[in-house]
Amino acid sequence: MVQLYNLHPFGSQQVVPCKLEPERFCGGGRDALFVAAGCKVEAFAVAGQELCQPRCAFSTLGRVLCLAYSEAGDYLAAIEEKNKATFLRAYVNWRSKRTENCRVCIRMVGHKVEAPLSDTFRDQMSIIEMPLSEAPLCISCCPVKGDLLVGCTNKLVLFSLKYQIISEEFSILDFERSLIIHIDNIVPVEISFCVGYVALMSDLEVLIVKLESDPKTGESVNYQPLKINNPMKRTEGVSNETLQLDSDDFVICQKPVELLGEKSSQSGVSVTLESTGLDDKTIKYYHVQHLLYKRFAPDISSLVLSDDIKLHSLQLLPIYQIGSPTSDRKKLSQEKELLSLFCFFSLPHVGYLYMVVKSVELMSVYQYPEKSQQAVLTPQFLHVITSNNLQCFTVRCSAAAAREEDPYVDTTLKACPPVSMDVCALRIQLFIGLKAICHFKNHIILLTKADPEAIPERREPPKRLLSRKGTNVKFKTPPVAEAGWNLYIVDTISPVQLYKEMVDYSNTYKTAKTQSCIHLLSEAHLLVRAALMDASQLEPGEKAELLEAFKESCGHLGDCYSRLDTQYSHLALPYYKMSGLSMAEVLTRADWPLEDGSQKYERGLIFYINHSLDENLDEELSEELAAKVVQMFHMAEPKQLPHILCSPSMKNINPVTAMNYLSKLDTSGFLSILVTLTKAAVALKMGDLDRHRNEMKSHPEMKLVCGFILEPRLLIQQRRGQIIPTELAVQLKDTQPGLLVASVLGLQKNNKIGIEEADSFFKVLCGKDKDTIPQLLVDLWEAQLVAGLPDVVLQELFFKLTSQYIWRLSKMQPPDTIPLRTSEDLSLICGPSFDIASIIPFLEPLSEDTIAGLSVHVLCRTRLKEYEQCIDTLLERCPEAIIPYANHELKEENRTLWWKKLLPELCHRVKCGGEKGQLYLSSLKGNILYLFEGRHLNNFRSIAKGGLFVSSCSTLEETRTGVWRPERSSRSATY
Repeated sequence: MVQLYNLHPFGSQQVVPCKLEPERFCGGGRDALFVAAGCKVEAFAVAGQELCQPRCAFSTLGRVLCLAYSEAGDYLAAIEEKNKATFLRAYVNWRSKRTENCRVCIRMVGHKVEAPLSDTFRDQMSIIEMPLSEAPLCISCCPVKGDLLVGCTNKLVLFSLKYQIISEEFSILDFERSLIIHIDNIVPVEISFCVGYVALMSDLEVLIVKLESDPKTGESVNYQPLKINNPMKRTEGVSNETLQLDSDDFVICQKPVELLGEKSSQSGVSVTLESTGLDDKTIKYYHVQHLLYKRFAPDISSLVLSDDIKLHSLQLLPIYQIGSPTSDRKKLSQEKELLSLFCFFSLPHVGYLYMVVKSVELMSVYQYPEKSQQAVLTPQFLHVITSNNLQCFTVRCSAAAAREEDPYVDTTLKACPPVSMDVCALRIQLFIGLKAICHFKNHIILLTKADPEAIPERREPPKRLLSRKGTNVKFKTPPVAEAGWNLYIVDTISPVQLYKEMVDYSNTYKTAKTQSCIHLLSEAHLLVRAALMDASQLEPGEKAELLEAFKESCGHLGDCYSRLDTQYSHLALPYYKMSGLSMAEVLTRADWPLEDGSQKYERGLIFYINHSLDENLDEELSEELAAKVVQMFHMAEPKQLPHILCSPSMKNINPVTAMNYLSKLDTSGFLSILVTLTKAAVALKMGDLDRHRNEMKSHPEMKLVCGFILEPRLLIQQRRGQIIPTELAVQLKDTQPGLLVASVLGLQKNNKIGIEEADSFFKVLCGKDKDTIPQLLVDLWEAQLVAGLPDVVLQELFFKLTSQYIWRLSKMQPPDTIPLRTSEDLSLICGPSFDIASIIPFLEPLSEDTIAGLSVHVLCRTRLKEYEQCIDTLLERCPEAIIPYANHELKEENRTLWWKKLLPELCHRVKCGGEKGQLYLSSLKGNILYLFEGRHLNNFRSIAKGGLFVSSCSTLEETRTGVWRPERSSRSATY
């Protein structure tokens, strides 16, 4: 389906002052137009809206049958005919030709130029002759590399563009015949070549292949024998006997076929490569990847090949990657990188546009209201000529290229109109006697002639349709030039000017809320996007104007999707974001009362506002706009009101207004908890502490934690990248710190807040600097330890807690608030999961002179199994703790330390006396009592035999401070 608009894409019009009726013409580069007539080529300079000025003229070898200009290398290639023979020539350095009689240098391709001749070549136009074994039929220049591809009857010849270095200051352009592509069963009428992609077309067939180099092997490939395919493969449903018929009484027709991707290799068209390049710097192609084969069925109603079914206007159109309008790249790359490639070809009444990079797919089909004669494809438009009309259609190249650059372009951040959108005709402009068209930059070149029979035919129409062998392309000699022709240059208007006209035109659909408004605004958007894709051709002022138009078009599309209740309403969000409009500006544009005066807000706008408020944008709405937002959601999505009111952007909402809307909500389930907490927060803003307390008491603490998990912004908000505790969080810190810590822990468990964010939150909440740890944060760490959060690294948590404990002990700094957990809740250092060696370096500032410091040191050494050192330390600093320590730690394999270390050391210290003698004696008593516990008798027997027991008893007797004396009983006598 093609939609028709009556816009004005065509601007000024000039007449090219050529002297003879043009037979061939082409344009290219920034300002070059070449017109061939007879044995002469005239070059014109086309710049802006000024008159077309003659630049130079030069003679050709014969009548020009085909012209092609290459911007890379700035050369003109031509197929010329003289004495019924055809020649291929390239005209180089043509800009230096001042007059028609200036000397010209003619050389053979690959001819080595000597240094003494450098000055001659520097100032002269050169003609490079390229001999071929077969007559050239058509040519194409690669728009990126400048390589020249030549089509012959059964092969294509590739001439690679290169430069001969004459001296350090001077080099000349040359070519190297680097590749021969042998093709069976198809004779090219038109070809197109672009960075390894080859498209060729006969009257009814199109073949697209890609030439690939092998990155693994840099070796050259010798000539590969041609693969002669069985003709049976190319004719579905035709018997062998029928194929052998060679009579004028039969017309052999083949079915229409479309083969995409690898399936196109089954077309029966054989493609083989013969590498002939000698220069190692030349790109070598070794493989052929088949991309597309399409065959059309002829109209056999008249049993002859009618002009109505001949293909024409084959073209490969590259789109380069130079930076999208939404990218953050400050400088766009000057080197063009192929992003996407499109192929266009046409029948007289229908045109086809394919995308052929990465995937091969049909993008658009163009239905013409009249029989077309020729067409040219540009990144913005498709221009088609009929006998009396110049038609301008929109294309989808920029939309497809945007998706090639970013396959996830349709997200909440950015969007692009779909490739599948219907094409439209912007204009049908009347021109009498249109014959040919070409295009370069923003110029359309048109040849008109009043007499329609004076145009040269492409070939003699054959009488019948048989196999292609023996088919040759013949050019009909044009008649003698007659009056009534003109060569026009029609400039297309600037994209911004046409964009503005499209926007004005769309206003006629605005109030009707139809899809036509979206369609036309999408066309305007793609027009600007396509112009920005070729930003290297733009002046800085033009680029800035286009960027502004791009943002404006996004705003218009955002308005459309926010107004309409369609399945694509969510696109309002990315288009508004790409527009750069603030939320306040969008809300100001969103005043659309209904006919009865009521207000209805469609889901596109609601979706945008909801997501924008959820993203914590650094934008605070005014009290008036905030009230408008609350009203919108009260009407459209009342369940979202608690979430909306928690957004930082709604900071200026009147709390009385907010409370009124909250009171109207029908609360049930989890919504009840969320509404309760939101009311409690709003009551704080109102200064109503009684209502705040009543709301907080209406649910148990665990349910309140669930409410905070549903909406974390009730506690924590972010503004300009900074974490800001809410008034409700400050209130909970003072009144319900346990609920606050449990809620933050719940947020962490549900991945609503990160570990670092939680740490920052408590530091800001408690008014501490980054180096001071408040007790509430320690409470959170202890809660994380007990809860065993999966995303918390246990050793890091151990380290933070023990570091804080050690710091407090060393500085004698008590907690700033009462800890929520007691020491019985944690066994941190004693736990088996803690790597005690990692904390030893931090124990140095902790003195052993204090009970706490001594305990920590002893516990850590015990975990390191330094029991003897611990016994010495306790005997020296805290003898009264030695027996409890030994009871707890000296067990199982460590039990012998009682006898080999602890008991002898106590006996020795008791004998030595001193200030702690009494403490040592008490410890010795406890030690001896331990020996008589039944379960240790075996150990006691072995130690007593060594005399240690007698020594201990003697020590006790001598001190005269003990009440226990060994009794001689039958049991003790046995020791």
